[in-house]
Amino acid sequence: MSDRESGSCAEAHVIEVAGRHFTLERAKLQDVPALVSLLADDPLGADRHVDDRQVYEAAFADIDHDPNQFLAVVRDPDGGLVGTMQVSLIPGLSRGAMTRVQIEAVRVAERARGVGLGSAMFAWAHEHGRRRGAGLAQLTTDNTRVEAHRFYARLGYQATHQGLKLPL
Repeated sequence: MSDRESGSCAEAHVIEVAGRHFTLERAKLQDVPALVSLLADDPLGADRHVDDRQVYEAAFADIDHDPNQFLAVVRDPDGGLVGTMQVSLIPGLSRGAMTRVQIEAVRVAERARGVGLGSAMFAWAHEHGRRRGAGLAQLTTDNTRVEAHRFYARLGYQATHQGLKLPL
């Protein structure tokens, strides 16, 4: 059942971190420019950015129409967009037909870092996966993101596999 059908993720979720209330909700089309800016405000993201809004809007439409995708935005108490992540459910036959939750494109704006927001976002993503039958959370991260690797290790993630990519 999709989030829209169940209504379980259609509403906003309040995340309290360091006495501040952040709101996590499904991204909307009007969020795309701010999301692209947040993703590009990163040494690796800046090199991957393209200057074509239509490309991002088409990708957003594909994500938004897929019931196994949840593109999250996180807003600060003033409504400013300070975080994002894409949470994907991946049904599979391996591991006893286990569904996995894949967490990608995680970003927290510099002004919201260091207060535990990233950890709270992951806690939400893990619970989102559990509620939909996922038995494993996974992610990929660039080898150069040493600080991110430490963060993921603190959350309990283990480097059990080596990922490979091939540009198509």
